[in-house]
Amino acid sequence: MHYQFTPQGVCSFGIEFDIAPDKKITNIAFQGGCNGNLKAISKLCDGMTADEIAGKLKGNTCGFKNTSCADQLAIAVLRAASEVAP
Repeated sequence: MHYQFTPQGVCSFGIEFDIAPDKKITNIAFQGGCNGNLKAISKLCDGMTADEIAGKLKGNTCGFKNTSCADQLAIAVLRAASEVAP
């Protein structure tokens, strides 16, 4: 299933990825934000499950913000995983 998410409180204005029935995440792409860092996060997380990604990235902050693009990705994958049939 292809999933689109609109992050809140960060420079990126969109996150897209595919989620499989086993909740593995692939084809992560950010729109906007810090291009090089977000490409690296996307590559490192490719093939991980939603829980694995959230376990590593949830709660990460950026500067004075209480969230980050990585934290928003964690929120997005958990939300998508909750919509995938068990």
